[in-house]
Amino acid sequence: MITLSHVSKTFQTKKGHIQAIQDVSLQVKKGEIFGVIGYSGAGKSTLIRCVNLLEAPTSGSVVIGGRDVTHLSAEELLQVRRKIGMIFQGFHLLKTATVYDNIAIPLRLTDVKQEEIDARVSKYLRIVGLEDKHDAYPSQLSGGQKQRVAIARALAQEPEILLSDEATSALDPETTESILELLLEINAKLGITILLITHEMHVIQKICDRVAVMENGRVIEQGKTVDIYAQPTHPTTKRFVNSTYHKELPGALLEELQATGTVLRLSFVGESTGKPVLTSMSSRFAVSANILAGGIIQLKQEKIGTLVVHLSGEQEETQKAIAYLIAQGVKVEGVEVADE
Repeated sequence: MITLSHVSKTFQTKKGHIQAIQDVSLQVKKGEIFGVIGYSGAGKSTLIRCVNLLEAPTSGSVVIGGRDVTHLSAEELLQVRRKIGMIFQGFHLLKTATVYDNIAIPLRLTDVKQEEIDARVSKYLRIVGLEDKHDAYPSQLSGGQKQRVAIARALAQEPEILLSDEATSALDPETTESILELLLEINAKLGITILLITHEMHVIQKICDRVAVMENGRVIEQGKTVDIYAQPTHPTTKRFVNSTYHKELPGALLEELQATGTVLRLSFVGESTGKPVLTSMSSRFAVSANILAGGIIQLKQEKIGTLVVHLSGEQEETQKAIAYLIAQGVKVEGVEVADE
């Protein structure tokens, strides 16, 4: 559905060149929810704006539905953009217009007939759960309701793709949860492909099928959400994942434990989360396991859990125990003392 190939974007400023994104390649499949996560300044906002060419890439290609949109005429690009909805952190609602008009005005600008406008406004207000706010003004709405209106406005164009630019960042946790549930429902019932950017790992955990992690304008890691959670490789990705579990150990304690054994992070995916593998391991090998930290979370489609454990025993037996855990489908990673 969306393919970015070696996309870069450089801005010209009075102070010189600023390279916002560098050689980014990723593919978003039709019907999936794909997340891009990164800290502030990672380049993710510029990246999502390159998808619908609100920012023209300096180099590389953006292919949507088989068409390279970087080489389209202005009229052709306009037609492509009509199939791409976008929602923002700031809602972008007209303060002096009713909920109905906020949704209807963009449709009028594309010459949709009044009868069809009425039908679409009613349909999408029902989908976002705001049928009773038809004549309300933005000042009469909560933050979550404003975002629902913005989502209805984007859906009223009946797009194939929905871009979400930090759409939940300004919302409280409870409202964020409800908006994420709504996006899941839209994806499942309407089949709309969703590409979102965020700095919140909870958003990725809750609704994304796959994820790309950005840092300094580059994609440093990408893959299925469950794989990124189970076995992150880049230090930045590990920080994001660890922030979800809150399972970092104090450095002094970790050094003390490593002097008397082996400290491991074990990741369990799907069915392996319910297996008593540590009990089985201890009965098979002369190794004892002390659980230091852990937890289980629900991703969009799978459960994943982690345990940080201290194994004590002879090195040969410990290695056999680790091999056994791996054979049982457990992902095993050594735990190192974090840099101060």
